[in-house]
Amino acid sequence: MSSDVQTGTITTRIPARLDRLPWSKFHWMVVIGLGSVWILDGLEVTMVASVASRLTAKGGIDISTAQIGTAGAIYVAGACIGALFFGQMTDRFGRKKLFLITLGLYILATVATGASMSVWWFYAARFFTGAGIGGEYAAINSAIDELIPARARGRVDLAINGSYWIGSAAGSALALLLLNIFAGDWGWRIAFLLGAVLGVMILVVRRHVPESPRWLFIHGREEEAERIVNDIEAGVQGETGQELSRPDRELKVRQREAIPFREIASVAFKVYPKRSILGVALFIGQAFIYNGVTFDLGTLYTTFYKVSDSFVPVFIIIFALGNFAGPVLLGRLFDTVGRIPMIAGTYLISAVVTVALAQVFVHEAGGPWVFLAVLVVTFFFASAGASAAYLTVSEIFPMETRALAIAFFYAIGTAVGGISGPLLFGHFIDSGSHHLVAVAFYIGAAVMALGGIVEIFFGVKAEQATLEDIAKPMTVQEAEEQAIDEDTGAAPTGAGQPTSSDGGDQPHG
Repeated sequence: MSSDVQTGTITTRIPARLDRLPWSKFHWMVVIGLGSVWILDGLEVTMVASVASRLTAKGGIDISTAQIGTAGAIYVAGACIGALFFGQMTDRFGRKKLFLITLGLYILATVATGASMSVWWFYAARFFTGAGIGGEYAAINSAIDELIPARARGRVDLAINGSYWIGSAAGSALALLLLNIFAGDWGWRIAFLLGAVLGVMILVVRRHVPESPRWLFIHGREEEAERIVNDIEAGVQGETGQELSRPDRELKVRQREAIPFREIASVAFKVYPKRSILGVALFIGQAFIYNGVTFDLGTLYTTFYKVSDSFVPVFIIIFALGNFAGPVLLGRLFDTVGRIPMIAGTYLISAVVTVALAQVFVHEAGGPWVFLAVLVVTFFFASAGASAAYLTVSEIFPMETRALAIAFFYAIGTAVGGISGPLLFGHFIDSGSHHLVAVAFYIGAAVMALGGIVEIFFGVKAEQATLEDIAKPMTVQEAEEQAIDEDTGAAPTGAGQPTSSDGGDQPHG
C-alpha cells in the first residue's frame, strides 16, 4: 500500500458544525488540557533565568554566566529540532498521539534537569526539554485551532499563547520561595522537579481531549470524526439546554490515509510564498528579543543593577505579568479590528519602545525600577505581537500542512532569532559593557520593526474566517478537480495543489 493511498471522496459538515458551537465546558477542557503547554514553557525558561545566579554560585554545577546563555540557546535548538521532527509526525499520525508523547518527553527531561550534576548533563537535559516543548507547539496549536470556533479563534489563541507568562510568573515565584527556603543547590533542583509534577497533572487532563475531527475525516476515519462531533454536540446541548442550529456549509473531501512530506512542503512553501516570508519575519523578530531578554534577564539585573540573586525573581514576576496582560487585554481587537493592523501595530510599537529601553539602560536612568517599567511597556505590545505570530502560521496554511507549517516557521525563526538572542545577550552581559548590551536591544528593535513592515504588505485577513476559507485544504482541492475531471471526461489532474482559482496567497471568502 502506498503511503498516500486514497480511500474515497466524502461530503462533510464537520468544520461548520464545530465552528457554530457556543462556548462550553468542552472548549475549556481544550484550553486547559492543551493550552497549558505555554505555561510549562514559561515555567522552564524563566526558571533558568531566576535561578541562574544560584547555578553559577558555589554549590551550583560550576557553570558560568556565559554558559547560562549557551544553555538557553541549547534549549531553543532542542525546541527547533523537536518541532520539526514531531511536527511532521503530527500531520501524519494525528494530533492526540503526539501531544501525549511530547508532554511525556518534557516530563522526563525536566526531571533530568533537576538531577543535573555537571554542565554537560545540564546541557543535554535542556536540549531534550526543549525538544518536548517544540513538539508540543506543533501538535497543540494544530489541535486548538481545529477545535475552537472561528469567531473566537484569535482571542483564544492569543490568551493561550500569552499564558506562557503565567508560567513565567509562577516559575519566578517558585524560585523566589525555594531559593530562600533551601540553601545550596537544593532549591533550584526542587523547582525543576515541581515543574515535572505540573506536567503530570496536565497529562491527566489531556487524556480526555479527543483527536481533531478535521484530521480524522481527511485521513479516512470519518466515522470516528462523526462520533466525536456527535458527543461534543450532545454535551453542549445538555449544558445549554438549547438546540443547535443546522450548519449550512459542507466540504467535499478526497480522503487520503497519508500525504507525502514532499507534497506538503510544496504546497506550504511554493503555493504560498508571501505567507512563508511573513511567517519567517514574524518569528525571527519575536524570537530574538524574547529569548535574548528572558533567558538573560536575571544575570542582567545582578550584573548591572547589583540586585541580589534571591530578589531577581521579584523583577521577573512583574515583567511576566505585564507580558500576560498584553495578549489578554488586546486579544479581542485581533478578531474585531483585524489581524493586519493589530499585528503590524504591536510589532512596530514594541520596536520603538525597545529603542527607548536601550537609552534608559545605557544612561542608567532611574535605576532598576525605571528600567523595569519601560521593559514592561515594551513587552506589553511585543507579547501580543509574538502570540499573534503563532496564531498566524497556524491558520494561513492548508489543514494537511498545519502542524508542519507551525514547526517549520517556529524552527527557522527561532533558530535565527531564538538561538542568537540568548548567545548575544549572554556574552554582552558577561562583558560588563552597557553599550554592548544596548546594541543587542537595538538589533531586537530592528528585527521587530521588520516583522511589522512585512505584516503590512503580506498579512492575511483571517479574523473570524473559517480555516477552510483562509486556506483551502489540499484534499478539498483534489475533490473539486476530480469532480471537474468526471464532468469533462478529462484525465485526472491529481496534483492536490491549489490552482489559480484557489488564489494561493490570497485569502478565500
